[in-house]
Amino acid sequence: MFGRLLVANRGEIALRIMRTCRALGVETVAVYSDVDEGAPHVAAADRAERIGPAAPAESYLAGARIIDAARRAGADAVHPGYGFLSESAAFAEACEQAGLRFVGPSPDVIASAGSKLDARRLAARAGVPVVPGSEPADQTPEGVRAAVAAVGFPALLKPSGGGGGKGMRVVRTAAETEAAVARTRREAVAAFGDGTLYVERHLQRPRHVEVQVAGDPRGRVVHLFERECSIQRRYQKVIEESPAPALPAALRRELTAAATALARTAGYDNVGTVEFLVEGSGAAGRFYFLEMNTRLQVEHPVTELTTGVDLVRGQMEIAADGRLPWTQSRLRQRGHGIECRVYAENPADGFLPQAGRIELYREPAGPGIRIDSGVEEGSLVPVQYDPLLAKVVACGERRDWALARMVEALRRYPVLGVETNLHLLLQVLRHPRFVRGDLDTGFLDAERDVLLQPPGGAPLIAALAAAAASRLRGGGDEPGAAASTPARASDPWTDLPGWRLGRS
Repeated sequence: MFGRLLVANRGEIALRIMRTCRALGVETVAVYSDVDEGAPHVAAADRAERIGPAAPAESYLAGARIIDAARRAGADAVHPGYGFLSESAAFAEACEQAGLRFVGPSPDVIASAGSKLDARRLAARAGVPVVPGSEPADQTPEGVRAAVAAVGFPALLKPSGGGGGKGMRVVRTAAETEAAVARTRREAVAAFGDGTLYVERHLQRPRHVEVQVAGDPRGRVVHLFERECSIQRRYQKVIEESPAPALPAALRRELTAAATALARTAGYDNVGTVEFLVEGSGAAGRFYFLEMNTRLQVEHPVTELTTGVDLVRGQMEIAADGRLPWTQSRLRQRGHGIECRVYAENPADGFLPQAGRIELYREPAGPGIRIDSGVEEGSLVPVQYDPLLAKVVACGERRDWALARMVEALRRYPVLGVETNLHLLLQVLRHPRFVRGDLDTGFLDAERDVLLQPPGGAPLIAALAAAAASRLRGGGDEPGAAASTPARASDPWTDLPGWRLGRS
């Protein structure tokens, strides 16, 4: 195992990786931009290195600066987390050339499986059905427009070199095509440094189901079951769960078999995810390969809770020893897990990100609840990065038990200072369609009017009461205290002498 590992990321995923490193006795090195100097992941590491200004291109996307930081700190490995440089074959190659072990797939695998165009070819070789589409060799605007016309409307434009839903755009008419191609290419270049586009048929009301896979350089591949990821806004996931509800057993077996076949064809050699679109329901359901993510996923905790494995540890063991730590026959799934992503954003205003300082932050706790967060009370939510605050994961023996635990946890999660999507999450979880597992990727759009109804006063009153209790106790806890003692928010009606409900 490594002696010292640099985490080339920030926020909750950096803290998540560091937790596994501590359990393994591996020292950690954090990197930070100027705006993140006081961030929790910096304080949690054994050592921290500044890598540049706040702009991602000058810090977390600056591979040469990160490698220089690893050299200064004496690290022997680099874990990229997800986002930023996690799917950059060039960065993985640069790490190897610098004598640093990259905790992820080999550069060749990232280049082939991580490219949407090349991954579609791999899927075809593996006998996995792909979404009908076109891979335009002519990447001029005219060539892409011709590809859209050939696929037919509605079509979906996608950047080849990225993920996370960034840059994807539905084109419904010929009149929209020229502007859509130009805008998608601009976003692709800005987010991924690669303006290559490809075109797919836009499926109507599909489900988004993915399979967690892992492989090693010796050619061994396993799957760790599937996750449902259909609750999305702007093609970015919001709620995930495992196992996928209302998925026929035969279709589940076909999905996991297809995912392992693709990973084996790609020579996949670390932890990754194969994503599918599922069209139709019951025995009539069909699936199509969507893309492969050559990295750890944001939603990996639901798999960890239902299988009992540590995926980050698995990544590190494969990278260090070249050996897959699991066999398929010994992997089991128990119970049900649901993950909700808590964002600083305004759902009613097009999910506009919210920046600012978190004035009150209290994480709930309870049986079957896990919270992976990257903030604490007093943290700054900067404008430069993804506004993800935390991931709340609930598990139970049955889906309805996990769902009840999640609802209760979100109800006891006061956050003040920045607007969040907590109310939207609760509205989704309580919606009859979600409760019965009637899901598709258009759920949020279809149910928008119901989901965006303004909340009542109770959540705000509870948060304000907790803030008042904190202030009356002498200024509140020091920043970070909430993360270490998240049992519940203070209750002025029961915790403070002199407070009464009523006149007597």
